[in-house]
Amino acid sequence: MNRQLTAIIEKENDGYVALCPEVDVASQGDSIAEARDNLREALELFFETASEEEIGTRLHKEVYITQLEIAVG
Repeated sequence: MNRQLTAIIEKENDGYVALCPEVDVASQGDSIAEARDNLREALELFFETASEEEIGTRLHKEVYITQLEIAVG
């Protein structure tokens, strides 16, 4: 079974951090592609090893990503 998940990737120092907010799994890499691929591997491992109960507890079925404008200073 395939599952569509979200990957948020951001630059951090000399590398990239990738986060899947649906299950709160993260990984990193030296490039965007490497961070994405490492996150995919971490997610596959999570779904292979986690119990159905843990998946049910951690899996957020709806995740919304948007931008906010705020006044600063």
